[in-house]
Amino acid sequence: MAQIIDGKAIAAQIKDELKEKTAKLKEKGVAIALAVIQVGNDPASSVYVRNKKNACAYIGIQSLSYELPEETSQEELLALIQKLNADSQVNGILVQLPVPKHIDEDVIIRAISPEKDVDGFHPASVGAMSIGQKGFLSCTPAGVIQLLKRSGIEIEGKECVVLGRSNIVGKPMAMLLLRENGTVTITHSRTRNLKEVTKRADILVAALGKPKFITEDYVKEGAVVIDVGIHRQEDGKLCGDVDFEQVVDKVHAITPVPGGVGPMTIAMLMNNCVESAQRTV
Repeated sequence: MAQIIDGKAIAAQIKDELKEKTAKLKEKGVAIALAVIQVGNDPASSVYVRNKKNACAYIGIQSLSYELPEETSQEELLALIQKLNADSQVNGILVQLPVPKHIDEDVIIRAISPEKDVDGFHPASVGAMSIGQKGFLSCTPAGVIQLLKRSGIEIEGKECVVLGRSNIVGKPMAMLLLRENGTVTITHSRTRNLKEVTKRADILVAALGKPKFITEDYVKEGAVVIDVGIHRQEDGKLCGDVDFEQVVDKVHAITPVPGGVGPMTIAMLMNNCVESAQRTV
């Protein structure tokens, strides 16, 4: 019987630890504030923003909310970011992605001060991670590492395969697994003989954005499978990049969707906010 990795329970454990750290910082007179900017009212983005606000409230982090209309110009958004960069009371700045098409996402990411880049997307954060220096880690990959460690799954020396090469998940995921002494292969849409490559994996991380793409044919017996994907099916139910029902009986451990990686992303965002405040002490 496969171990079902409970992301909700592990995220709750991390949030409780952060709540304690936040209380101790407050005793020293250090308050924590996260500024969350949302441009437009994309329904999925609104759900994520609400979840982030709820997590802030639970941990004791002040949440500053900026809900801007869809037609907000890039200049207006940049002016707000600069104002928040200069505000010593703000520890973290998060611009909910995606932004409307008339705004250049890359320009916005670069505008956030690396000291307040709690999403871990700024080139300075990515560079620090790639050479093993201190900086904010991208939340979803950092969450996957915590899921593995807190579930008693050894990474060192393991064959790790990452499906997907996005800047937000695939590439940083590979780097963090490498940092934990895993032997890492990144696969993508041009990879030849994909099944042969994924079947070598002791740890398989699926972040390719295709619903139920990974069937039992892609997975080695006894592997650990981490499903980063999230998709809404025609019946309204959520699924991941992995066909859970097909794969579950073949593996040693697997994350469900929902309730696997998702809650960890927000927990690690909160961790970055607390870390940002600790640096000021």
